[in-house]
Amino acid sequence: QVQLVESGGGLVQPGGSLRLSCAASGGAFSIYAMGWYRQAPGKQRELVAAPTRGGSTNYADSVKGRFTISRDNAKNTVYLQMNSLKPEDTAVYYCKAEIQNLFTSIIQHYWGQGTQVTVSS
Repeated sequence: QVQLVESGGGLVQPGGSLRLSCAASGGAFSIYAMGWYRQAPGKQRELVAAPTRGGSTNYADSVKGRFTISRDNAKNTVYLQMNSLKPEDTAVYYCKAEIQNLFTSIIQHYWGQGTQVTVSS
């Protein structure tokens, strides 16, 4: 059974940086896509950064130029580098993965448990 484990959240001052990690493990699988979403208090969950089938990355307008997604295929891990953080970035950040079970060929979406990012002075 696939599990997604997120880490790297915490408290940071405005202008600071954090790097979030999301590692997929368990079973035999193939990862089609891994991206990041976030949900602030009182707001709906929104896309932060996710790859497209064309090989590019979709970033929310609010994070373009500040956030960068990357992936280490050997470790089945996706990262979200967050620079120039703003108080508006405060939210619970969730990893989402589209994964195919190599034995059943079934494709499913998995979510991490979420990691809190708080930007405050």
